[in-house]
Amino acid sequence: MNPFGIFLRFCRLAPSTAMALLCLVAAAAAHEVRPAYLQIDQIGPNRYNVMWRTPLLSGMRLPVALRFSDEVRNITEPAERELPDSVVERRVIETIKGNLAGEHVEFVGLQATITDVLVRVHLLGQPVSTTLVRPSQPRVDVASQPGRLDVAKTFVMHGIEHILFGYDHLLFVLALILIARSWRALLLTVTAFTLAHSITLTLATLGFVHIPRPPVEAAIAFSILLLACEIIRINNGQPSLAAKRPWLVAFAFGLLHGLGFAGALADLALPAGDIPLALLFFNVGVEIGQLMFIAVVIAAVGFARLLRYPPLVGRTAFLTTTYAIGAMASLWFVERVAAF
Repeated sequence: MNPFGIFLRFCRLAPSTAMALLCLVAAAAAHEVRPAYLQIDQIGPNRYNVMWRTPLLSGMRLPVALRFSDEVRNITEPAERELPDSVVERRVIETIKGNLAGEHVEFVGLQATITDVLVRVHLLGQPVSTTLVRPSQPRVDVASQPGRLDVAKTFVMHGIEHILFGYDHLLFVLALILIARSWRALLLTVTAFTLAHSITLTLATLGFVHIPRPPVEAAIAFSILLLACEIIRINNGQPSLAAKRPWLVAFAFGLLHGLGFAGALADLALPAGDIPLALLFFNVGVEIGQLMFIAVVIAAVGFARLLRYPPLVGRTAFLTTTYAIGAMASLWFVERVAAF
């Protein structure tokens, strides 16, 4: 059997329980966890503007508090402003001794969440430092000389995390894999999807295209549902554009998914000057995460060679997987339309 035939066989023999678990996890969170954001700008000797934004999840504020070291005091009391999706707190602080470089900032309560914090620090006469703080280590040390690769590393990791925890995008990519019928078709399909979402991600992030996020998220769910229907049509031997030209379908829907990716960068509320580099490295991270997912699926081909399932079991698993994708997409679509 040729390698792609083995790959297709694995797709059809994929245990339905694995997909069921994925769907259960996906039901809990699909692009619902937005990062918090801390921005510190030095405005004079030992004085700094602080902007702290925490997301609202289901109408509730993220239970994370900002704590500076004992060498830092407030010049102005924190002033809060509630937005539709977050709470923004602003204040002016002052360091008692020296400057903020070398001090640490803690995020109390972050370890009990699954939310990251993007920290941006701009000291006078120094390049901007950008760091992604994770719940496993809820503190950051302010660097006096930030490394040149800090921004690249931060946004690449954010892009990887966004795609790997973006279960709707992963299900869409999985559906594309199920539709592709040869290595050439798979390569063209993945390339078309990458090119398309890179185009709209760039246009939306730079402000040339603006579409409200709720309709985009609902349309993404609907695109997954349509692909699930196409998989069933192909399996039943019915004519399908997705079977003949999967790369064309991937490109069309990829334009839509790029708008969804752009929402992840919009959540960070970055200054205009940071957007170009953030866009570049975030997109690189998205592509790395996407390739990681595809590589894991293809790597399972080796395991599939050891399996010997009866044809009926293989067909049942394949159909169960497809219907699970469609059912999850239907649930997301209804939820997102209801949230308009």
